[in-house]
Amino acid sequence: MAAQNHVQITIPKENQSPEEDFDYSQRAQWLRAAVLGANDGLVSVASLMMGVGAVQENVKTMIITGFAGLFAGACSMAIGEFVSVYSQLDIERAQMKRDKATGGRNREHEEGNKEQLPNPFQAAVASSIAFSLGAIVPILAAAFIANHKVRLAVIVAAVSLALVAFGVIGAFLGRSPMVKSCARVLIGGWMAMAITFGLTKLIGSTGLEI
Repeated sequence: MAAQNHVQITIPKENQSPEEDFDYSQRAQWLRAAVLGANDGLVSVASLMMGVGAVQENVKTMIITGFAGLFAGACSMAIGEFVSVYSQLDIERAQMKRDKATGGRNREHEEGNKEQLPNPFQAAVASSIAFSLGAIVPILAAAFIANHKVRLAVIVAAVSLALVAFGVIGAFLGRSPMVKSCARVLIGGWMAMAITFGLTKLIGSTGLEI
């Protein structure tokens, strides 16, 4: 009987799903860079174009402004992500050296930590590309619409759909709550566009030249 009980204990291990052993926190660095870059590109460029659209009806002005925001933002995201991740890398390396000096961690644990350290160059490229992909959405949405009011409405609709899509992708890859992820990025994007549009409209109504 003892032998039979021992065999039954090993059965659940054979049916265990590989996903249960996967550490989704390893994706956090890439998800953070990609989702942050895409959302930032989408919202910042859309807000910039909406702000220009509040005082200018010329579609060329909006498109040029959008591309200027895309290139400037992509470079800014790449530099900022590189500096941020490299600082994190230095801190983690310094901590491992201190742990090694005090004998707080064994060699196997140290090697595992080294494999999980982020790559500043890869994070910078991923963030820049994600920013560009997000920023191109409002530019394409506005490029083929002649009517000014319709153009603004199309930009808002396209950005809203893209925000929901980014929220779904981020939640799926990170195995986080889908509804909360979508609501968070969507409401944040709406607030950014509304504030930028309102402030620019207010400044334009005062008679100041822009």
